Amino acid sequence: MAVPKRKMSRSNTHARRSQWKAGLPTLVKTIENGKTTYSLPHRAKVVEDSAGTPLFMEYKGRKVADV
Repeated sequence: MAVPKRKMSRSNTHARRSQWKAGLPTLVKTIENGKTTYSLPHRAKVVEDSAGTPLFMEYKGRKVADV
């Protein structure tokens, strides 16, 4: 395991950590039955009945899990 030879100063540590930035997630816009929904790509979505009760999860049009 790599071990630093010298202690890293507080200012250098803060400068290194300040370079990391979180990116915005890309959302996919889907319109179903006149209702617009936004979801993350490559994620399973919950299929609900007309009352809003979750039934199952689907991915690419296939049932992948029960809720």
